[in-house]
Amino acid sequence: MNNSTLTPATHRASLAIGEEHAAKRLVDVLTEIFFEGEAAVAAFERPDGGWDVTVHFAEAPDQALIRQLVGDAAGEETAKSITFDTIEARDWVKASLEDLAPVPAGRFVVHGAHDRARIPQNKLGIEIEAALAFGTGHHGTTRGCLLLLDHVLKARRPACVLDLGTGTGVLAIAAAKALHRPIFASDIDAPSVKVARENARFNGIGNRVQVIRATGFAAPDFAEHGPFDLVLANILANPLRQLAGPLTRHLAPAANVILSGLLNHQAAAVIAAYRARGLVPLRHLKIEGWSSLLLRASR
Repeated sequence: MNNSTLTPATHRASLAIGEEHAAKRLVDVLTEIFFEGEAAVAAFERPDGGWDVTVHFAEAPDQALIRQLVGDAAGEETAKSITFDTIEARDWVKASLEDLAPVPAGRFVVHGAHDRARIPQNKLGIEIEAALAFGTGHHGTTRGCLLLLDHVLKARRPACVLDLGTGTGVLAIAAAKALHRPIFASDIDAPSVKVARENARFNGIGNRVQVIRATGFAAPDFAEHGPFDLVLANILANPLRQLAGPLTRHLAPAANVILSGLLNHQAAAVIAAYRARGLVPLRHLKIEGWSSLLLRASR
C-alpha cells in the first residue's frame, strides 16, 4: 500500500456547546494555550443550531488538564461532557472512496472513480473524488442545488450561467454537461479554482467551464459574461445576504437564482434579502438540515 495517504493515529477531545459565541470563545482560549502543532481546534455548527468543538492531539492529552481548561472557559457542566477517543491510523482517501456511494439528484449522479461503470446511460455522471468531501454531492446543499438545477432545466435552457463560489466545480460541471454550452464560474479561494478547473477537465468539459478567482462581483469578467439568466451560489448565509445587491444587478430579466449553504433557520433571512430586490421564491428544498432555494427575478 502507498503510505502517502496513511494518516497517523490522533487523539481527540469532543464536546457540545450551546451557541456560537461560547464555541468561538472556547476555540480562541484553547488555540492560545497550545503551541502550533500540539493541537488542532475547530468548531462546527450543527443543523439544530448548537455547536460542536473538537480538539485533535498528536499525543495523548492530559484529560484532567483539558477538563480544567474547558471548565475555566465554558463552565463545569461543559467540561464534564467532554469525551476522549483515539482515531486509528488508516488510509482515509481509500476509506472514503469505499464508503461513498453514487448520489442521484434528478438527471445527475455524483460519483467517484470507483463507481464510474455503475452510472446508468440515461444519467449525467459527475465524477468528483471523495478526498474533496464538501461539494461532492454527498452534502445536502450540493444535492439540493442539483435537484433544483434539474427542475429549472426541465422548463428552460438558460444561455448565460454563473456558478458563484464554485468550490469543487460540481454545479458548473453539471450545468455544462446538461446544456452543452460554456459555463462561467468563480471562487474566492485559489486552490478551489485549481480543483474546479481540474475536475472540469477530468469530466471531459474543460473547454466549457471557465473558472476565475474573484471576491464577490468585483472582477470585470462578470459584466463581460453577463447578464446571467441562471446563477448558482452554494456559499453560506451571510455572504449570500451581502451579495444580494450585486448579484441581482448581474441578472437578466426573469432570471433564475439557486441559493444554498443555508441551515434551515437561516433561509427566511436570505429570502427576505432577495425579496427586497425583486426576486420571488419558487421552491424551498430541505435536506439533512440544510436549505436550498430557487428564486426568480420579477423584472
